[in-house]
Amino acid sequence: MDADEPQSMLWGLDPVFSAYSRLYITDILLMKESRQVPGAYFYKTHPIFKVDVLGTVVYKREREDFYCYGVDDSTGVINCLCWKDEKCSDQGGSTKCKDPSGSSRGFNIEDELKRLTEAEQKSTVLEIGDLLRVRGTVKTSRDAREISATSFYKVNDPVMAVHISRMLEMPQLYRKCYDQPFQKTGDDLGGTEAGGSSRFHYLLSRSVLILKEFFLEKEVARFRPYDVEFLLHQLIQSSSAEQESDQPGTSFATQIRNLLKETLSVLQDEGQIFRKIRTQDEVYNVTEQDKDLHTAIKDVLREDTKREKYAEKGCHVLHILEMLEVALTFLECNSDIISTTEAHYTVL
Repeated sequence: MDADEPQSMLWGLDPVFSAYSRLYITDILLMKESRQVPGAYFYKTHPIFKVDVLGTVVYKREREDFYCYGVDDSTGVINCLCWKDEKCSDQGGSTKCKDPSGSSRGFNIEDELKRLTEAEQKSTVLEIGDLLRVRGTVKTSRDAREISATSFYKVNDPVMAVHISRMLEMPQLYRKCYDQPFQKTGDDLGGTEAGGSSRFHYLLSRSVLILKEFFLEKEVARFRPYDVEFLLHQLIQSSSAEQESDQPGTSFATQIRNLLKETLSVLQDEGQIFRKIRTQDEVYNVTEQDKDLHTAIKDVLREDTKREKYAEKGCHVLHILEMLEVALTFLECNSDIISTTEAHYTVL
């Protein structure tokens, strides 16, 4: 067994294993097969069994029982085996039924079932150039990686809205989930409040929830860290009481400081809070209660919706994001900010 491959008995602790993972096709093709369980694969330290891909059909082969589609998502091409539905192939006199009175008036359930069957059949028969979404299990056949579909259908996407949404979602999934290491420490078996990193993650999730509820209840607009520090005292005290049989750890003040720092970092990553001005005196603004931010957003929307293009339905969220990208590009050209990665910026 590889050192980087978790024991198979721990795979169920990773939520990625039981979900249809939305991976790029190039990563599916490069995944290593598990040495413990044939048919299971690994993306970094995450066990992968099922995947969800969206791409363009670039080739098609039809067999008696299945279609073989080549799906391209711009990162690679993978073979997808899509089995034919027996109901769709078994057509004939059973679906042809007339109304007992001899007229076609009123609702005829058998006619409706026939229409639904025909619609389902059309959605599963694709041609080259169609957009296909496939969910299924990963397998290797004749040294080639492929997907055996459990469900598949043609995606009607004339304005590329589904495709663009997927492109925006994938980098976030990778950054927040797939590229994060699988926590496989022995403490994970001891419960959510067991020692080590598991205990800290429990405290972190609880403290994030406590601060969110406090901001909502008190309608907090801005605060400093020491203004909310007291909210975490009881959480640390109750946790320390349950751990008093263990060896002595860090001091109470240090635990509070570290937990509060991580909690504020999580809230910033989620967009719940932000800092307008970077000073030694840390002042955080709560996004939901920031009147200046709300006013700026409403002013932008008010001006743009005056244009004929957006008068009926208003501005699409992608248009708002485009405006933000233009502003970021302008600031970067003026050397006011600099991009550190494709999705991260910092002030010079």
